Amino acid sequence: MALSFSALKTFLNEKAVQYNTPTFIESDPIQIPKRFSKKEDVEIAGFFAATIAWGNRASIIKSANRIMNLMDDAPYDFVLNATTKDWEGVTPFAHRTFNTIDLQFFMRALQHIYLKHGGLHTLLSPRSKETHMDQAICRLRQVFFSIEHPQRTTKHLANPAKGSAAKRIHMFLRWMVRQDKNGVDFGIWDNISPSLLSCPLDVHSGNVARKLGLLSRKQNDQKALRELDNSLRSLDPKDPVKYDFALFGLGVFEKF
Repeated sequence: MALSFSALKTFLNEKAVQYNTPTFIESDPIQIPKRFSKKEDVEIAGFFAATIAWGNRASIIKSANRIMNLMDDAPYDFVLNATTKDWEGVTPFAHRTFNTIDLQFFMRALQHIYLKHGGLHTLLSPRSKETHMDQAICRLRQVFFSIEHPQRTTKHLANPAKGSAAKRIHMFLRWMVRQDKNGVDFGIWDNISPSLLSCPLDVHSGNVARKLGLLSRKQNDQKALRELDNSLRSLDPKDPVKYDFALFGLGVFEKF
């Protein structure tokens, strides 16, 4: 689909407006953190929902609600105060390859992060001169796995340092950071500029981006993410990931 720059920008702006509405929430995992109002509850609920966000979206939502129920529907209080007995009580659980062992460790890791490192917001806040969020994700990952952990759990938190596009964590960052006037994204991490965000790159967004000439690389890896970053930032340098709604909507809802 060959469009001029101005026509492409107009088309994607229209699609972003079309899909960036509260009705988007009805079928999206972002509805899980939407259950909460306290900042830390939103962060933790969003982090778990994003962590297991692969596969059928109805199944993701069901599994994420199950995690919230296992945490007594008070994720921050649970993370702060849970004991070994509490962690051992969150069983059985399975979503795809994310199982009870992984869930128990993620809860322990989050407790360590909130008690010792100021929480997810602090760890994921970029430092000066960083031009995207990958370095912050790597810092989070380093702290996350700094405590004793089952080796199997490391695959459930993406590693940009090894070339991952880190789709799920970038989706979580969009939720927390992006200043959304339409009531979808939260924008509660307002010290982080939305200009630093990257579009969550998956099969749907990648295929649409290629058809529109925004992306040429065939693999959905970190190099492709940087290429897509550059394309989307040329369209809107201040809010490039608003186009996630356009790419996702075109791919999932319109089978573009």
